[in-house]
Amino acid sequence: MGLSFQEANAVVGGPGSPFEVIDVERDGVTNRTFKNAPSDLRQLFETARGIDETFIVYEDEDWTFAEVMEEVDALSHALVHHYGVKPGDRVGIAMRNYPEWIISFAAILSIGAISVSMNAWWTGQELEYAINDAQLSVLIGDTERIERGADACQRANVRMLGVRLDKLAPLAPNVEHWHDVVVRGVAMPEVELSADMDATILYTSGTTGYPKGAVSTHGTIAQTVYAFSSGVAVAAVRRGPDEPTSALPPCFILIVPLFHVTGCIPVMMSCFSVHLKLVMMYRWDPERALQLIERHKVTTFVGVPTQSWDLVESQQFSDYDTSSLTSVGGGGAPAPPTLINRINNSFKNGRSGLGYGMTETNAYGPRIEGDDSVSHPNSTGPVPTLVMEVEIRDEAMRTLGPNENGEIWMKSPTLIRGYWRQPEATTETIVDGWLRSGDLGHIDDDGYLFVEDRVKDMILRAGENVYSAEVEAAIYEHPAVYEAAVFGLPDERLGEVVACAVMLKPGEHLSEDELRVHLQTRLANFKVPTRVSITSSPLPRNAAGKFVKREMPGIYFP
Repeated sequence: MGLSFQEANAVVGGPGSPFEVIDVERDGVTNRTFKNAPSDLRQLFETARGIDETFIVYEDEDWTFAEVMEEVDALSHALVHHYGVKPGDRVGIAMRNYPEWIISFAAILSIGAISVSMNAWWTGQELEYAINDAQLSVLIGDTERIERGADACQRANVRMLGVRLDKLAPLAPNVEHWHDVVVRGVAMPEVELSADMDATILYTSGTTGYPKGAVSTHGTIAQTVYAFSSGVAVAAVRRGPDEPTSALPPCFILIVPLFHVTGCIPVMMSCFSVHLKLVMMYRWDPERALQLIERHKVTTFVGVPTQSWDLVESQQFSDYDTSSLTSVGGGGAPAPPTLINRINNSFKNGRSGLGYGMTETNAYGPRIEGDDSVSHPNSTGPVPTLVMEVEIRDEAMRTLGPNENGEIWMKSPTLIRGYWRQPEATTETIVDGWLRSGDLGHIDDDGYLFVEDRVKDMILRAGENVYSAEVEAAIYEHPAVYEAAVFGLPDERLGEVVACAVMLKPGEHLSEDELRVHLQTRLANFKVPTRVSITSSPLPRNAAGKFVKREMPGIYFP
């Protein structure tokens, strides 16, 4: 690469650039901010109006940008005039990756309401918690989620709009069909929006056992979309004009859920804003993904490392043309060096890329790719980025120097404004405009960030956050359990799997299968431990009486 990372930042963020960066002070906090980013997301969606090029490919359906916007107008009109949704009201989206998810998101934000992303894997109990916590006005869902949430919505007096309800009969009294309510040919209602208005609530697992709703504003998400686009521009400047580039138009494949921040912001919103084709999958299947990559000449593959593993390990990998791919990677979990090497050696033109972000940063953060991943293996990329400052701090919140280990702190206009109705959790996580990541790491002499461990008691399974406290609470509900500890075990494909050690009460009996059956009614499947050790002996604790979880993998799963 010709220019250094910081030299390229200076070029891309300089005066007169589309990504010109200026310092903006708000509430005593100064952030480097994109001067030209729109103040609200309706402005961003409006740029897609009237474009007859393909936006969404889903199974045998093709949607142009113009068609999507006609449907957005129709749903916006229905939400305001049929359901009475007002600015600031919360509207939930609970479905798998359908085109209607994207349409719902754009419509909700365009009328000033708040889009609440509901995890499609949640149980009915988890779904009910979020319905009540967010105080929804309307829930838009597919067949499975409508069935799972209908009783909770009736109890909370929440109306439901059903998407693709082919198998649902009879309808609950509070459910209506999309095609009966969303009728094209109407104008989008006029609504005044501003950068400070809340736009999204994305639920992230809570250490107390209840998920927290991470709230972002219109201005925050607009800044984040620009931040991801600026990263592409920085990478291009670093490559220089002499480096070969793909002649193919950029095309993304959506392989992660839209209810996750990665699928929603860097993938979907980037395509919506820059007018790129987005190929959607009904569900993750590596052979199907290979078919779609070849058919649609997909250039960008963004997922969790598990999915990159699945792709290169597929027995059909060599049967398909993957030469269109230029970027293979994503984030959500650590990528082992062996995977990075496999990616770089398996694809003709595709290079590995790994980003370090989280729900609280709207998935934005340092990113490593290309030659940097060779020169700085195991790093998550150089810092600061164009609009994100990164510091390593000790327990007293003092900033540490190069190669000193501490907690990773980040400051950026892409940060959430806080947690929904949880001011104490907000002040714990966001301090003077800085986000406490809960991750441990260091910055080397070259300015590259390395993430080493987590402060939080959390397991990262295939990009899904699993908090030990939530799983432990569900285990303790079984009457045979005396004590339980949940922790992660390394897994080459999933990053980590959920494991637990359980001590039974004297005279009690409990099998692994019985415990899993108990948990499956209380937790989403990805949170249910795949490795279980049941014992009659006390679990190991330290002098302070706390479980020594770092020793447990070697004790129970040697």
